[in-house]
Amino acid sequence: MRVKSHKVEGLEFKKAYYTGGIITPEIVVLHDTAGRLSKFNSADYLASENVAKASVHFVIETDGTITQLVPTNRKANHAGRSSFHGRDGCNGFSIGIELVNPGRMTKDGWQGMAWYGQKFDFSLYGLVEMTTETHGHGVWMSYAEEQITALLSLLEALFRDIKTLTDITTHWYVSPGRKVDTNPLFPLEHVRARILGRDDPADAAANKGSETSDEMVQVETFGGTLNLRRWPSFNPNIIAAIPDGMIVPVLRTGSFGGREWHRVLYGGQEGWIVARYAAPILTSQT
Repeated sequence: MRVKSHKVEGLEFKKAYYTGGIITPEIVVLHDTAGRLSKFNSADYLASENVAKASVHFVIETDGTITQLVPTNRKANHAGRSSFHGRDGCNGFSIGIELVNPGRMTKDGWQGMAWYGQKFDFSLYGLVEMTTETHGHGVWMSYAEEQITALLSLLEALFRDIKTLTDITTHWYVSPGRKVDTNPLFPLEHVRARILGRDDPADAAANKGSETSDEMVQVETFGGTLNLRRWPSFNPNIIAAIPDGMIVPVLRTGSFGGREWHRVLYGGQEGWIVARYAAPILTSQT
């Protein structure tokens, strides 16, 4: 189905060349176009018979214009090799939204230079040079207010009309180490809080797929540390590192993405660890 134009201000329509079969969308994946800022440049490319065989459901211009290229119940080629909370192939259950943005740039004096050679002044385009663990180092362009406003309007319509949608994420999250979009200046938590208006649905999914436990386990990493994760997945969600030999209580246990996980308590925080690196503590019989 398409989002009707009277529900989202400024909605344009184009038809993507690469469109797959019927899907049931459960998440929205946000992207940067990593292309030129000229209006419809990226939308036209994604609608064409392009070399990358890429397509996407929506493109949002810097002035807030939204173009829909693929119906929301059809598969688009936007996420590539990807995984969300242990489930591979995000194209099969997601809606892709591209935000027009040059992506990671290199510094050239008082300018940032995009991969295609165009340069942008720091002061005119709200550029910031910064490094994050997720994105690495780069020069990044801020998102226009009109663009974020349009995104929020679109997301409100999507989550209102498509009852199967549960979450909003980014390309770097579902393809860690391979992609860095959206860039680190994107207000992800603000957008998620505005649209979802509730606790993270990943927590509810993790609880639903696990059972309570009252055992104690000892971390066995042969001198290393074990990552404590917010959710039972290898997406970027590490919240602490548990030392080898540490004994922790298990609160819940379950199977996610083909692996056994434990929800444990460590350092006042609850999080998930891979069960294979935690040995049960045997208690003596009396």
